[in-house]
Amino acid sequence: MSEHLGPYQLLSRLGAGGFGHVHLALDQEGRTVAVKVLHPHVTADSAALARLAREVETMRLVGGKNVAEVLDASFDGDRPYLVTRYVQGKPLSAVPVPVADLRKLATGLAEALVAMHDAGVVHRDLKPANVMMSEGEPVVIDFGIAHALDSLSVTASGAVVGTPGYLAPEVLEGGPAGPAADVFSFGATLAYAATGRHPYGTGPASAVAYRVVHHEPDLEGAPGWLEPLLAECLATDPAARPVAADICARLGVAAVPRLRRLPRPSVGTGRRSGRDVHHMATREWQPGRAVGELSAEDARARHQERVRRRWLAGSTVFVGLLSAAATEPLPEVALFLMAVFSLAVVVDAGFALFSRGPFTKGRVIADAVGVAGAIGLSVALSAFFSTPVLALFAGTALVLGIVFLLTA
Repeated sequence: MSEHLGPYQLLSRLGAGGFGHVHLALDQEGRTVAVKVLHPHVTADSAALARLAREVETMRLVGGKNVAEVLDASFDGDRPYLVTRYVQGKPLSAVPVPVADLRKLATGLAEALVAMHDAGVVHRDLKPANVMMSEGEPVVIDFGIAHALDSLSVTASGAVVGTPGYLAPEVLEGGPAGPAADVFSFGATLAYAATGRHPYGTGPASAVAYRVVHHEPDLEGAPGWLEPLLAECLATDPAARPVAADICARLGVAAVPRLRRLPRPSVGTGRRSGRDVHHMATREWQPGRAVGELSAEDARARHQERVRRRWLAGSTVFVGLLSAAATEPLPEVALFLMAVFSLAVVVDAGFALFSRGPFTKGRVIADAVGVAGAIGLSVALSAFFSTPVLALFAGTALVLGIVFLLTA
């Protein structure tokens, strides 16, 4: 039985971090969101919670396809939570590296930096685990949370504010975490994606932190067009690092600010402020979407249509093979197979016309092509191949289909 937290229906637990457990959830309109329920040791720190409540309004201004926007928050009750756009994919830390389309990753991360810094938000914990790869596009998650919850009591309670190896040297030495610190983390994250190695090695956190402060990063294997930029981003001196807009210019993309124009409700401090934040509308969960970019619903429908067409193509070939193999010895069976397949496809086309979805026309055309293709394939194959050969083809196609299903 699913659990409810405020207006959100929690579906499944996605993971956990230093600050809370993340759940896949549905909002009141049935859209998927990510709900981060804060850990008890975080909620027990009233100063950290008040700081997060104050900064949520600013965090909500960050928009764009390369950031997981903050949609809602509530700091009332025993289970304060933060709601962000749900990003379907895998973290950069879990995908094969070096990344194939490195330029796309670099430009996406640079645009995310611009969006955050123009809104006055510092991520502070940018690393491969906080970059989700969604159909090859990077999406930065958890921005602003580490910075907002950076307090002595929260850190002492077990939350790691930043990750050695991706945390800037000035922060490791007790200095402030500003936009330059994010640029360092950007460089380290991109270096990992380019080389397949952590730029400051592995081992105990203290050893990695020492290398960050005193050693040069390992950039061997980084492509020539990227290595100079990485070296500048990983400079020990924060003043020597480029700003986010400069990085975009170096990569050949326009640094256009992507601020979300939202109502600005009055947000106070402490637990009482959660009630105001909680009532911010979640309708605008993708306000940074560029012109021509698909919504989550449209993207899901497109994916379902792609899968359906693959099934149609496979079924067309398989039914054509079976019908052709049965034509000579069992013509009635061949006719029955073709009739059942045609009826199933006609019913599918009828559902498409009834639902009137975004891909209705293409779906009906694909169904018609499928029926015609199965009939044409059966006639052609029965004319050129013997029954045993066709039976062998059909058996091979069946085995391949079963293997595909099991691996999928």
